[in-house]
Amino acid sequence: MRTHRRARGAIRLSGGRETACSIGGRPIRPTFDLSSSSDPFVAWLASLEAKHLRELTFREVSRSLRALSATYVERRHTLTDGAALSGRGKRAAFALYYGPLHHLLVAHIVRKLPSALDRVPTLIDLGCGTGAAGAAWAAAVTPPPRIVGLDIHPWAVREAVETYRTFGLAATTHQRDIATVTFPKGRAAILAAFALNELTDRAREPLLARLAERAEHGDRVLVIEPLAGGVARWWNRWRDTIEHAGGRADEWRIRVELPAIVAKLDRAAGLNHREITGRSLFL
Repeated sequence: MRTHRRARGAIRLSGGRETACSIGGRPIRPTFDLSSSSDPFVAWLASLEAKHLRELTFREVSRSLRALSATYVERRHTLTDGAALSGRGKRAAFALYYGPLHHLLVAHIVRKLPSALDRVPTLIDLGCGTGAAGAAWAAAVTPPPRIVGLDIHPWAVREAVETYRTFGLAATTHQRDIATVTFPKGRAAILAAFALNELTDRAREPLLARLAERAEHGDRVLVIEPLAGGVARWWNRWRDTIEHAGGRADEWRIRVELPAIVAKLDRAAGLNHREITGRSLFL
């Protein structure tokens, strides 16, 4: 059984969970250099902006972002049918807005979790989406692991290929259903970021035993989901299982300097991300 220390700079919450926070009320500085055009994160953002605003106006993307946000909040039952990525506008909004936010959050989380940055040959990115979260973890490890990106949506798989390439990460991607896919053999870190909540209960539940078994044999498993309680009603059951196995559950609230395009979309869509939040299970 593994034991874990509290992350440095975290605040203990009731129930034993923790939250990351800003320091003295000031935003945490990002781990990348927004002023440097050679920084992979900055280069990635520039490529996203050039690609997705080539055929869509900013106004169209911001309008689609409002619709996408409404899907996540008010019509979550449609997510299992792929509603989040239906149409060019929503796909552009997801890539330009949620992708960078997920990257920033994951980059922060893995730097706070004990042993998350230990060397590992492979990172399995379950429900990889645009590859933003997997790239954040892999880029933080020295040397970076080879990524295996898995997603059921063909557009997401294509986007992930470009993301991993822009970050200079070795990767293979496959269009697969993460609920039934056979995991690659060998020691690995396994990431499921903002993906499990989009599965049906019937598809999701067998994954818990599979992930716990991989962790028992030496793999590291990191599950990240939104902080809002209604998003993942299964969370407490998973949390209890992970903690019983020696893992940890954390809640995160970080203030960070948002990249210009993300901040502009945030204002235009009226979403007001003063902080980036999420919760994690780590085993």
